[in-house]
Amino acid sequence: MLTKKQMAELKDHLERAQNPLFLYDNDADGLCSYVILRRWIGRGKGVAVRSYPELDAGYARRVQELQADYVFILDKPLISQAFIDELDMLNIPCVIIDHHDVEQSFEKKSKNLAIYNTAKNKGKNKSFEPVTFHVYQLTQRKEDMWIAIIGCVSDHYLPSFAEEFSKNYPELWGNVKEPFDAYYGTEIGKIAQSLGFGLKDSISHVVAMQNFLISCKHPSDITTIRDSWVYSNTYKAIKERYDRTVKEAEKELGDRMIFFTYSGETSMSASLANHLCYKHPDKVIVVAYMKGEISNLSLRGKKVRVLLEKVLKKFPGASGGGHEDAVGARIKTNELARLREKIEEELK
Repeated sequence: MLTKKQMAELKDHLERAQNPLFLYDNDADGLCSYVILRRWIGRGKGVAVRSYPELDAGYARRVQELQADYVFILDKPLISQAFIDELDMLNIPCVIIDHHDVEQSFEKKSKNLAIYNTAKNKGKNKSFEPVTFHVYQLTQRKEDMWIAIIGCVSDHYLPSFAEEFSKNYPELWGNVKEPFDAYYGTEIGKIAQSLGFGLKDSISHVVAMQNFLISCKHPSDITTIRDSWVYSNTYKAIKERYDRTVKEAEKELGDRMIFFTYSGETSMSASLANHLCYKHPDKVIVVAYMKGEISNLSLRGKKVRVLLEKVLKKFPGASGGGHEDAVGARIKTNELARLREKIEEELK
């Protein structure tokens, strides 16, 4: 949880920012975090970060182009030293709000950098709730509860205010016992999935989508005009490809694991891994997006972080980390077959 001191400091940063730029991770948790903060302070612009695994120095150009006086990085666990150095040269404050237990260190300290990562807090304040949860706790705007729910269930988390949401919006909820029930089995979950696919569309579409969300008064605003803003031709193509890919992945179903590799223009590893985990909760899920010499992986399953830590020691240069049951990793594409062998050995 954010401490009272951290919340006070964050509020101070947001009040001082007159033209902030919010750089958010390219998923619904990042998007909803930005939308909640933007609706609260009434100023600033948002940019989805598509570089992986880290926010690279190229985004410093966006800071200059948009003439930002403050940068807030939401839900992005890794930031390049070069990006921080660029902001230092511009003398622009940078605030990081995160919840990933991933090692991130900077070679040079920056007087303009403030980091609020609840996974790094000490004692009872150490926690892993999505960034959306924390910014909603910070703003406390009941009218944004539905946006906070979208961000939380998209990141596989049922927040403490889920029961209140179910009473206020019964038509959007249902028999929910765990996060996947909400994401795959409710109307608010359908909206959350739409936002996730929308983020894979063109940059201009993402900008239009986030601006529309900022203007929404009620979740029904989305459902009533969904055809005009979500279901673009690009969106339809992405959704159709996603559905086909899920079926292809299930052909790799084994006794203890689904190990699936794919390629193409659009990465959807996290969404695929979550969906497969929902449908096959007793399996370890490994989804690898092959892009040139390096593959990006999403892994899901009970205590899969421990499994990943054991296996990656055998692959010099590979990296990864995340939450207890959901992690990401990077490895050389030509080592995927050996990675599969090592995971299978650990599962025996």
